[in-house]
Amino acid sequence: MGALGRHHLRWMSQLASSELIGLYDTDRERAESYAKEYNITAFDSLDALADAVQAVSIVVPTTAHFEVGSTLIAKGVHCLIEKPITPNLKESAKLQQLADENSVKVTVGQIERFNPAVRALEGLNVRPSFIEAHRLAAFDPRGTDVAVVLDLMIHDIDLVLMFVKSPVVDIHASAVAVISDQADIANARLTFANGTVANLTASRISLQQMRKLRIFQRSGYYSLDLASKQADLYRLAGDNDTEADGLRLPLGKSGKDIIYSKKRDTGEDMLGGELAAFLEAVIEGKPVAVTVSEAAEALRIALEIERIGTESVARAAGECS
Repeated sequence: MGALGRHHLRWMSQLASSELIGLYDTDRERAESYAKEYNITAFDSLDALADAVQAVSIVVPTTAHFEVGSTLIAKGVHCLIEKPITPNLKESAKLQQLADENSVKVTVGQIERFNPAVRALEGLNVRPSFIEAHRLAAFDPRGTDVAVVLDLMIHDIDLVLMFVKSPVVDIHASAVAVISDQADIANARLTFANGTVANLTASRISLQQMRKLRIFQRSGYYSLDLASKQADLYRLAGDNDTEADGLRLPLGKSGKDIIYSKKRDTGEDMLGGELAAFLEAVIEGKPVAVTVSEAAEALRIALEIERIGTESVARAAGECS
């Protein structure tokens, strides 16, 4: 379960819409420790857990997502599955089939959708022409079981797909293995059917951490600092913007104005918001925030970027040998 699983337990114990019943972990000692801390049951098996609950968070290694998820879904348990949804598209398609057959809500933990910087764009007419994303992190040996694309870049892939809402028609990518045997740095250029282009860079060997996403479009420019959970919004003033919220600035000698506003961190916890939205979907029958099909499309693109990047890593290794 690890640190992330503990955070899920903490929030599930605090949310008013949740009654925390118990947990299951293959590490019995850890399960007993968490059960004692939260005064809940450490179940002896996944089946026993499924028989006692209505909804679960699945916080296990990606390779176990399908096994755990399919077992719970088949028993009618609603599931939040951490990202990426599965290691491959065949398993994600099977999870969707099982969810449909059992009338179960399944969502995927693409937590950046709940970042206050991302939510600052709600209600705005976001129609990107170009997107640039940088996600740079310090090296952590615990993340090297997957390449940097599935570890980090998939967050930005999901956000780009959410904003663009158009099929990806072309992918160019390259990657470098610096410390681990898999790609530690990757860059991808996605072209969409509507002409939008997205340039994504991810690194897990950076000295300085960064999580930024910039959106450029005809009517404005939005700069999201996902690390500080803040957004700088610049948009072209319209004829009806005489009382618009923000600082009105002249745009050179163009005769037009730009309206600038800064959206600061609202203080909302991203994981707490994600879990609350999942429970709301279950209790009130609302759509989930991230569907299996959306997560599968992000996975499909990530896997293709990883495939192309792996080839570039292999070529580099061959040239060095």
